[in-house]
Amino acid sequence: MKKALAMALCVAALTSSMFAAKAKKDKKAKAPSFKVGVIYIGDENEGYTEGHMKGIREMKKALGLSDAQIIEKKCIPEDEKAYDACVDLAEQGCNYIIATSFGHESHLVQVAREYPKIQFSHATGYLCASSGMKNTHNFMPSVYQSRYVSGIVAGLKLNEMIASGKIKAADAKIGYVGAYPFAEVISGYTSFFLGARSVCPTATMEVRYTNSWADITLEKETADALIANKCVLISQHADTTGAPTACQARGVPVVGYNVDMIAVAPDTALTSAALNWGAFYTMSAKAVMAGEDFDHNWSKGYSDDAVYITALNPKTVTSDAKAKTDAAIAAIKAGSLKVFDTSTFTVGGKKLEDLIAAGGDYAKYAQYVKNGAFNEQDGFASPAFDIRIDGIVER
Repeated sequence: MKKALAMALCVAALTSSMFAAKAKKDKKAKAPSFKVGVIYIGDENEGYTEGHMKGIREMKKALGLSDAQIIEKKCIPEDEKAYDACVDLAEQGCNYIIATSFGHESHLVQVAREYPKIQFSHATGYLCASSGMKNTHNFMPSVYQSRYVSGIVAGLKLNEMIASGKIKAADAKIGYVGAYPFAEVISGYTSFFLGARSVCPTATMEVRYTNSWADITLEKETADALIANKCVLISQHADTTGAPTACQARGVPVVGYNVDMIAVAPDTALTSAALNWGAFYTMSAKAVMAGEDFDHNWSKGYSDDAVYITALNPKTVTSDAKAKTDAAIAAIKAGSLKVFDTSTFTVGGKKLEDLIAAGGDYAKYAQYVKNGAFNEQDGFASPAFDIRIDGIVER
């Protein structure tokens, strides 16, 4: 009896061991089968895409993924080729597919309907979150926060130029190279301007559009045109080094975007407003691997290390820049500094709240304005601030 029982226990133990080994084997097989596919608007030679690629590398390292588990498609235009690229990634077995440019979104949503078991995320848009599908997500770091802080650096530089007699207070005119007249760009240049004007009250701004996300020649020409029109400091929402190159040649201070521009403009670059895409990529890919849902409208800022400014250039920034930017970042994290504080700007000489109360075109902004501030990206991934405030002109 004991012998029979012992044999039964041995068989049970062996069976249990076999099941455990199989489960362990299956578990090991699960991670390598996981694949992430990404489509980029450009490549590593332009700042916006390089920022996304850096975030994917951060995700890969954090989750222990291999090269074979990441499929990247570069220089995908915002047309049917984006649809084709997403389908190809789905057919290659990707569990998670990401698109990075505004015009990719409609194509990604179409593919998401056709592949409901795959998760899809899109940067900068709004269609995914409003699609009603459980497998689509929008994401965009709150870059307006780091733009505001980089604007402080610019404003301090303007003050230095005024104090030294290089310019008069009335001549503190900023030039801004914008890509398209979209809310994403308008929100960005407005937050930058408000940061600059928080320390340099006489600052004004002229914005010119290239109508391209990445055109190094046109961005350089646009910066040159702004400088010729008496802009004494330049910033940008465009993806290449064109504007900083022009500023280096002309000896004009510049604040970049996405990447550190000191190597391009060592004598004129101040800092750059930047985004840490890795914060979202790591979180979302981890959730997909675990079979868990995640935010369908994701936007985080300084409090989640999703935005930052690049290194301050010791050759060009003012001596108080570090202390001023650190204080601003701390205040943003604490909630005591609201970038779009409505007491800091007017629209046609009127307060935004008064325009909303009057109805008409401004009534639509009521959902964003509360407690004395326009709450940008509060519950929405896509920027919504597209109001033209006083002090800024577009050409």
